Amino acid sequence: MLKTALISLAGLVVVAIAIVLVLAATKPDTFQVQRSIAINAPPDRIYPLLADFRAWSAWSPWEKKDPAMKRSFSGAESGVGARYAWDGDKNVGRGSMEIVEAAPAKVALKLDFVAPFEAHNDAVFILQPRGQGATASTHVTWTMTGPTPFLGKIIHVFMDMDRMVGGDFEAGLAAMKAAAERPA
Repeated sequence: MLKTALISLAGLVVVAIAIVLVLAATKPDTFQVQRSIAINAPPDRIYPLLADFRAWSAWSPWEKKDPAMKRSFSGAESGVGARYAWDGDKNVGRGSMEIVEAAPAKVALKLDFVAPFEAHNDAVFILQPRGQGATASTHVTWTMTGPTPFLGKIIHVFMDMDRMVGGDFEAGLAAMKAAAERPA
């Protein structure tokens, strides 16, 4: 009786693992998280918040998650070649970013996570001006993309990357909006 129960339990475990592996195999090879916001400011008020990592403290959602996080800046002061590394608690992990493209309409980053897991992603901010003068606004889109290796696909069976990171993007964009719209 006990032997039969153990065999049945082992069979269920094997079937459950097989189902997870099959579901993981159907997941895409890349992921994308994207959020947008309208900011009542021209791009030249927003660009400095993106192109200078020291300005990220005004809006980055991760800066607030671990105020004791260790930060280091290197490379260019801002724009292409500017680098930022962080080492924080489990909420922010450890990694680095480098600006690889910087123009008034686009800032692109190479984003490397070391902990809690290794990942190499790209992040892009697109700034699209709308209107002119006192009614000028900017549509800002923040996109992160990256590869999803098979282990990542298994994790994605249980966790949705968009739900996991999307809220942080929304909070960051809202804080960016507040910083950019603040009177000079």
